[in-house]
Amino acid sequence: MPMPSKRRSVLVHSSVETYTPPDTSSASEDEGSLRRQGRITSTPFQSHSNVEPWLNRVIQGSSTSSSASSTSSHPGGKPAAASNTATATAAATVLADLMAHTQLENHSAPPDVTTGLVEHLHHERPQVASVRGVPRGYNSSILETADGVPVNSRVSSKIQQLLNTLKRPKRPPLKEFFVDDFEELLEVQQPDPNQPKPEGNQMNVLKGEPLGVVTNWPPSLLAALQRWGTTQPKAPCLTALDTTGKAIYTLTYGKLWSRSLKLAYTLLNKLTAKNEPLLKPGDRVALVFPNSDPVMFMVAFYGCLLAELIPVPIEVPLTRKDAGSQQIGFLLGSCGVTLALTTDACQKGLPKAQTGEVVTFKGWPRLVWFVIDGKHLAKPTKDWHPQVRDASADIAYIEYKTSKEGSTVGITVSHASMLAHCHALTQACGYSEAETLTNVLDFKRDAGLWHGVLTSVMNRMHVISIPYALMKVNPLSWIQKVCSYKARVAVVKSRDMHWSLLAQRDQRDVSLSSLRMLIVADGANPWSISSCDAFLNVFQSRGLRPEVICPCASSSEALTVAIRRPPELGGPPPGKAVLSMNCLSFSVIRVDTEEKLSVLTVQDVGQIMPGANVCVVKVDGTPYLCKADEVGEICVNSGATGMAYFGLLGITKNVFEAIPVTAAGVPVSDQPFTRTGLLGFVGPDYLVFVVGKLDGLMTVSGRRHNADDVVATALAVEPMKFVYRGRIAVFSVTVLHDDRIVLVAEQRPDASEEDSFQWMSRVLQAIDSIHQVGVYCLALVPANTLPKAPLGGIHISETKQRFLEGALHPCNVLMCPHTCVTNLPKPRQKQPDVGPASMIVGNLVAGKRIAQASGRDVTQLEDNDQARKFLYLADVLQWRAQTTPDHPLFLLLNSKGTVASTASCIQLHKRAERVAVALMEKGRLNVGDHVALVYPPGVDLIATFYGCLYAGCIPITVRPPHPQNLATTLPTVKMIVEVSKSACILTTQAIMKLLKSKEAATAVDIKTWPTILDTDDMPKKKLANIFRPPSPDTLAYLDFSVSTTGILAGVKMSHAATSALCRSIKLQCELYPSRQIAICLDPYCGLGFALWCLCSVYSGHQSILVPPLELESNVSLWLSAVSQYKVRVTFCSYSVMEMCTRGLGTQTDMLRMKGVNLSCVRTCMVVAEERPRITLTQSFSKLFKDLGLSARAVSTTFGCRVNVAICLQGTAGPDPTTVYVDMRALRHDRVRLVERGSPHSLPLMESGKILPGVKVIIAHTETKGPLGDSHLGEIWVSSPHNATGYYTVYGEEALHADHFTARLSFGDTQTVWARTGYLGFLRRTELTDASGERHDALYVVGSLDETLELRGMRYHPIDIETSVIRAHKSIAECAVFTWTNLLVVVVELEGSEQEALDLVALVTNVVLEEHYLIVGVVVIVDPGVIPINSRGEKQRMHLRDGFLADQLDPIYVAYNM
Repeated sequence: MPMPSKRRSVLVHSSVETYTPPDTSSASEDEGSLRRQGRITSTPFQSHSNVEPWLNRVIQGSSTSSSASSTSSHPGGKPAAASNTATATAAATVLADLMAHTQLENHSAPPDVTTGLVEHLHHERPQVASVRGVPRGYNSSILETADGVPVNSRVSSKIQQLLNTLKRPKRPPLKEFFVDDFEELLEVQQPDPNQPKPEGNQMNVLKGEPLGVVTNWPPSLLAALQRWGTTQPKAPCLTALDTTGKAIYTLTYGKLWSRSLKLAYTLLNKLTAKNEPLLKPGDRVALVFPNSDPVMFMVAFYGCLLAELIPVPIEVPLTRKDAGSQQIGFLLGSCGVTLALTTDACQKGLPKAQTGEVVTFKGWPRLVWFVIDGKHLAKPTKDWHPQVRDASADIAYIEYKTSKEGSTVGITVSHASMLAHCHALTQACGYSEAETLTNVLDFKRDAGLWHGVLTSVMNRMHVISIPYALMKVNPLSWIQKVCSYKARVAVVKSRDMHWSLLAQRDQRDVSLSSLRMLIVADGANPWSISSCDAFLNVFQSRGLRPEVICPCASSSEALTVAIRRPPELGGPPPGKAVLSMNCLSFSVIRVDTEEKLSVLTVQDVGQIMPGANVCVVKVDGTPYLCKADEVGEICVNSGATGMAYFGLLGITKNVFEAIPVTAAGVPVSDQPFTRTGLLGFVGPDYLVFVVGKLDGLMTVSGRRHNADDVVATALAVEPMKFVYRGRIAVFSVTVLHDDRIVLVAEQRPDASEEDSFQWMSRVLQAIDSIHQVGVYCLALVPANTLPKAPLGGIHISETKQRFLEGALHPCNVLMCPHTCVTNLPKPRQKQPDVGPASMIVGNLVAGKRIAQASGRDVTQLEDNDQARKFLYLADVLQWRAQTTPDHPLFLLLNSKGTVASTASCIQLHKRAERVAVALMEKGRLNVGDHVALVYPPGVDLIATFYGCLYAGCIPITVRPPHPQNLATTLPTVKMIVEVSKSACILTTQAIMKLLKSKEAATAVDIKTWPTILDTDDMPKKKLANIFRPPSPDTLAYLDFSVSTTGILAGVKMSHAATSALCRSIKLQCELYPSRQIAICLDPYCGLGFALWCLCSVYSGHQSILVPPLELESNVSLWLSAVSQYKVRVTFCSYSVMEMCTRGLGTQTDMLRMKGVNLSCVRTCMVVAEERPRITLTQSFSKLFKDLGLSARAVSTTFGCRVNVAICLQGTAGPDPTTVYVDMRALRHDRVRLVERGSPHSLPLMESGKILPGVKVIIAHTETKGPLGDSHLGEIWVSSPHNATGYYTVYGEEALHADHFTARLSFGDTQTVWARTGYLGFLRRTELTDASGERHDALYVVGSLDETLELRGMRYHPIDIETSVIRAHKSIAECAVFTWTNLLVVVVELEGSEQEALDLVALVTNVVLEEHYLIVGVVVIVDPGVIPINSRGEKQRMHLRDGFLADQLDPIYVAYNM
């Protein structure tokens, strides 16, 4: 299997065929064997440049082979040898199943064949039970319960059988006709009976120590500030540093108090809008301060509190497109914020509008920006004093938090909670007056705010604030400040410890002996313990005492949850737990040994806070208390938690007012608890352990994984060598009703393609073996391109958003849907062949009217026209040349819209005579010889066609080669000439030169052309006698066309069929000599040829010929001609319609000014051999409605090789109807009508009306029996203008013998039908047709040759392509085909190449979601690569050949694992 290939890639491409891709048939036929590979076996790397270690598995055995797969689905049983060969196809897998079931006596565990990283247990994963291969009634020790879960025979087999019978649906009678409409059911993961379950007792609510009573404790935080500001004005409160680490300013308590007062006064009294004060107490105010300016922030925060305003601290928005900025705007809007406080420097740096004001950021409300530097503040008047109230339940401040989905919420904290929290922290940390604290965290929120702004003021502490910018330049700065300021406490995150370790060797003389407490504030972090240990290791020699390290756990909702006590307060010794990763995924705590890789080592986060009650509850559903050995969400009840999410009552109730209950459903307390969003458990000594956050939780097929743990595993794979600055994001996306894990990493700028795939393959192996979970998508992006969170780190929700929108722009992608997606519906088992219907009564089959319909009966119709009397078109032309010699039949327009040439009846007759003479005299041809006509669209083509008829030769019209593209177009010409056995080629001088040119010689063998005659200047000679065919059934002409599946097929048209075809079209479109029709079609085959060359001569109407090629230089040519000649009936192709829709979309006004008016058009028909493209016809109608085009005018026709015109709307009869069918039922060959807009609905438009003389019936594709109304089957047609047979089908002669002479297997077995090869259905409508009968509508679904058989179902490529095109705005076109059971999707990218890899995941997702198929290969190419024929149909087989021959020059090829 090839490595994903990229254009200009440094890799040497080896040919695609040398690798076998993972065979999806095994995935689909036997879900059981596709439980994720037990371990990715780490084998020595191959020397191949392209074959990665993770591919060895694919090369050594198909995707079914893995150490545990064949055994994992069946308890007991040896691993079947069959599943270890590279050719393990579906059959072998089913065999493996049977073998595994027949060896039930052997209960020994299978040998472990992994040479892998971990010894492994076979019962670790939930299984999709696969007990389908077992013969019925085989019940020795495995029984199949109704859900397909094997149960050992603990249950009496009698009861079990009874259960099974009750659960098994009753069999419907006559099942071939009454198949229930069913929902395709996704496999539901059945819990593995061996999975670990919690066994401990139910936990009790944990009570914290009581809050101590302190006599002089202030009644509110503002009272404390007032006290220190007035009694200790010189005491230092906060020191700010610059980026060099120099102290730039120290704020004293006196200054903080006086400036806060000034600000409060100014806000309340000096800001007005329309003479009203701008703010009133209780209003929310945004605080926008950079991380480098803690002083101004502190003044603003306390100033707002003094003014009784509610501060909402947020990040500084740097650009209009900051990650998450729109959500912050939403929060500000919902909080009703109108004023933002900031500093002078910060305000100057904000992006400005033209007016000089700060721009309104995307999604933000309009804000007034107020700068709080001293000069803008007013001095309070003598009589103004703020009211310093006691702490109340009113909101003090709002802290923002971004949730997993990316939405931002505001958490309200009351004055009372704020005070209680400061009290609790002071007690837990043993803070004393005037202590020095170093704060590295963000002071706007969380622990940085609680310790560095609030509790510090409570205790008159001195805070040294280390800005993030300084940490970036000098990661040791905080340690130096602790040393120089003799700080007693430092508040850091483990990453600060980690980065300082990397830089510590420069500093010998630092000492950390002054620290009594190093608070590590990231409880839910798998690295936290290793950072702490490593840090201690290095700095113990520099005075750091081990007991000083105090991890804590906090959450925005519950504030501080737990903290390890400093040594002098005498807490229990620190704890450490080594837990089994597998058990954790089932929320069960099992202690394991450290040697294993698949363990998580966590340290405790200390004891719960003073005055708090804590319990652990189940994550989903009702908050039941967990058992002692179960992981759940930690809940806190105390006076020091947040109050609510501002303005969001619903989720507030869930989170802030949870009532935990016991297993019996009894509430544990009358007080509500707050859910913290932290996952953990309570360990020995009542220590709290946190193992993850709810935000990072990913539930994959019933097991829980933590994003941080997966990041840790990925980072452990060559951490510094490959990932840029350790920047990895892990999140889950929901695809097909389950979470799928996505890992995005920034790769180092110097990483090669080879490095990236090595790294990716190792990461996959590591995550698989440690977490036993598959990664759905691994994406690498260039360094520094992931959205950043305010203080470093990655903005996860924004990254996920970009991934889902296709805006991540990865440089490497690896998708593994084959290994991850295990819940696809079971593949459809084909029913055994259905016999003839048991009953056919009259024209009912199985209770439904037989699906048959016909056009008007031709025998009853009297055409009052002489032409009817003529059986041969040659006779008609002579008769017209005599009776109406000067009547114009053809007008050919050039690209300017002027008439390039015309032909009247007599002119056409005379030119035909000249051609006939030349054929006989110059070409020496005999009657019955075949002649190829190679002409551009024009009157010459028509004249030479009739010349051949006059001479008794058989004409074949051939599209001339394209002079700029001889290599691809000339071989087709040559092939048609050879296959049709043409004895002579008629053409123009220019084309004759081209056919014999040097350039032509490089494409074909030019020596083997038959005689080539040019007809440019022929002598004026009269023909002695015009040939009369001996009977109407003799051959008139051959019609050659290349089908969309790449098959060249020529059909024989007799004289009788030719005139019947013309008559049918004449009757349907009411064509008379006085009519004009406009034709914008290619004249070489099918209905296009008939309309261009035959119909005018038969009916005598005038045809205005518009060659579609001319539209390339003048898009409006066709519509202008229609308007100019006031044409009532016009024909075009889809490619013409598309050119008009794309090219004239913006020009309708201009066309109207030029006088283009389409109100004359009664019917505009698209000539097609496919399902009507309803979106294209609708957008065409909508677009040109402004030019008077009637909404009812546009319709489609339907024809195929066996009959070029089956349906055609014509001028009379009801409008085409549209129905909506269920796409899922179509896959099972059933029609289920649904309402418009219902899920999975697909609109189908009727393909015009059935032509006079044509009969249509729907037949079962396999049994050849007639089907009922609204049943899907093959369309069969019987009509006087059916072709009489294939002249030849190049390449597949034998298959097509019965196409023209099919008979039904029962019912009317006499009529001879032609099989169209198209699936469709007939439906009787409420409308009446011209004869007053109920109208039968024919709906074409698609060509049988094109359909893809996947997972036992029938898919139409167009449906998959439609989904894919909708997946991203840059997908211009798409085509799908299959290759060795893999679905290959080719997309044309209309955008920059950096978007190419974004498409891989989106394409894979949409096809999984909407079609339940796994895409095997995604090929991204430039626009115009997908070949399209003249009818505008995609040539998928040509594309497939090009892909296999490596000729597409793709931008990127992704092979999904």
